[in-house]
Amino acid sequence: MKISRFRRFAVSSLLLCAGLARTAPAAAQVVSERGFAEGSAWLFPQAAPNDSTRLFADLLVRDDVFVKPGRWIQFAVGVDLRANSHNQVDTRWRIDFTDRDPLRPAIAVRRLSASLQHGPLTVDVGKQFIRWGKTDIVTPTDRFAPRDFLNVVDTEFLPVTGVRAVIQRGSNTLDAIWVPFFTPSRTPLVDQRWTAIPDAATGLRLVDSGSDIPHGSEVGVRLAHTGSAMEYAFSVFDGFNHLPNLDAAVVFSPQPGSQACSTCAEPTIEIRRRYPTLRSYGADGAVPTKWVTIKGETAYFTSSSAFSDEYVLYVVQLERQTGEWLVVGGYAGEVVTRRRAALTFAPDRGMTRSFVGRASYTIDTNRSLAFETALRQTGDGLYARAEYSQARGEHWRATIAAAAIAGHSDDFLGQYHRNSHVTASVRYSF
Repeated sequence: MKISRFRRFAVSSLLLCAGLARTAPAAAQVVSERGFAEGSAWLFPQAAPNDSTRLFADLLVRDDVFVKPGRWIQFAVGVDLRANSHNQVDTRWRIDFTDRDPLRPAIAVRRLSASLQHGPLTVDVGKQFIRWGKTDIVTPTDRFAPRDFLNVVDTEFLPVTGVRAVIQRGSNTLDAIWVPFFTPSRTPLVDQRWTAIPDAATGLRLVDSGSDIPHGSEVGVRLAHTGSAMEYAFSVFDGFNHLPNLDAAVVFSPQPGSQACSTCAEPTIEIRRRYPTLRSYGADGAVPTKWVTIKGETAYFTSSSAFSDEYVLYVVQLERQTGEWLVVGGYAGEVVTRRRAALTFAPDRGMTRSFVGRASYTIDTNRSLAFETALRQTGDGLYARAEYSQARGEHWRATIAAAAIAGHSDDFLGQYHRNSHVTASVRYSF
């Protein structure tokens, strides 16, 4: 099915769900809705070499509607409306279904699916969120979960379009997924601060020359077992890496009014994204003990591309709930078995070889604190974030957060050392 045909199908489905919500008999249907409107501001104390903007605002309105006309079927529709003062949103007023553009769409369908259930079988068809794995911060087996990395350390998951079938028999679960349309992660914009420019390229202009979106489907299978003494799962994924390899080419563009010659031309670097094939074999598990829950996750990644690395990611973490505190801490590691890529954008690998941690504290029913950190084992990079959130009434919530980033410019974390920031947001839920 081509993308244009999918768009027609999506519009028809939106109208169908709206019709169901309005015309189905009240006794035979349950309609629920949740959503919010949130405005936020970002403040950066330092300017970046390629981005002098230090303050910008963002607006997000999100609405999800669920229609359940029968016990065996449910429809879900979700829509995002966005605006941004820092050119991170596509200002064209169109409905986006594919999430393939570098900019966030002004109007996007984030969820459009039907869920059918019969006995032990559940089938979800359409645009949906699919998550695998057990660990936090770095999740090696989570292959159907592209993200929006426009602001690298503050990300959202992107949905994928496909079919998911889950069969549950007692304590065993078989999860099978088919995704006909590839959805890449959204990478930082080349003219903004989250694209860190190496010292050798300082003064050169970066140009986004687009993406090579692969054609073909993705499949995955996960077999999980849940028991009182242990939980474990094994998974296989065959598809594409939603994080790209990068091609960088120096191009000399003649300046206005000059002839095409290398001495009178302005050098620019053109960046193009390529998404290689990827196959992964993963496992994850959790063992509860009296004091902590021990969690582990690992995956081996291989590719038929001659320009992609082959490697192993693994995470070992301890988790403990004590009173109002939830504390998670561990180590994320990487072993490269074959190094072939020249340049990549890979935050999952960039966060490895680090001690990672997360903690949250519930002060009362309206107030909470949260902390998150990643520290490179060599000390070359550090990321730390603290957040305070307070609700007022049933609908309003204000949140303020501060993130500190430090380290060497040749480290994944350290390269963003100018991007420490403070954010403040106000959300109205409905």
